[in-house]
Amino acid sequence: MAKSKVYEAAAAKIDRDKVYTSAEAVVLAKETGSKKFDSTVEVALKLSVDPRKADQMVRGTVMLPHGTGKTARVVVFATGPAAEAAIAAGADEVGGADLIAKVAGGWTAFDAAVATPELMGQVGRLGKVLGPRGLMPNPKTGTVTPNPAKAVEEIKGGKIEFRVDKHANIHFVVGKASFSAEQLDENFKAAVEEIVRLKPSSSKGRYIQKGAVSTTFGPGIPLDVSSL
Repeated sequence: MAKSKVYEAAAAKIDRDKVYTSAEAVVLAKETGSKKFDSTVEVALKLSVDPRKADQMVRGTVMLPHGTGKTARVVVFATGPAAEAAIAAGADEVGGADLIAKVAGGWTAFDAAVATPELMGQVGRLGKVLGPRGLMPNPKTGTVTPNPAKAVEEIKGGKIEFRVDKHANIHFVVGKASFSAEQLDENFKAAVEEIVRLKPSSSKGRYIQKGAVSTTFGPGIPLDVSSL
């Protein structure tokens, strides 16, 4: 498929013989983003890990200092007082068996899911629906918790989750093109700092091998990983 003239014009601003620092890359991302809508700024990193090995699965969360620019839609699997607290915290939909049945039917119009520990036995059966979309609640990311209200507040406040895929790549959002370059760079550095902190001890060689910053439908801007 031929690339659009808009894409080609954006790509022409990127020097393919150069790698960029994060500060330089986010400035370029703002310049190459769509002028028709507020593009999301995303980062992709290639890590020197083997995701097939349990001790090299890099997964975690981080609070972006300036948020994501988007209010996440959060559902909570909870009942009783925990459900009431989640509703008060701003959860978009809360429920027990009824919500579980709705999701089992294929409904996934949300960005994050939180569950109380006592409901995980039932929520676990939603693996085929939630797993492929990266939406399954997990205690390691704070989304299986007896305090779902706090989890809702954090997610809506700019907490993002990242997880290495089967090709050893990690993708995450650092904000919108309307953010200042400083805000995007600070979000980027907060996320990378956490990813570096989670480096498996069994990972050998350079941990971050390649990286790129891009906007929605925009060209990738190669990162100088030696600066990370």
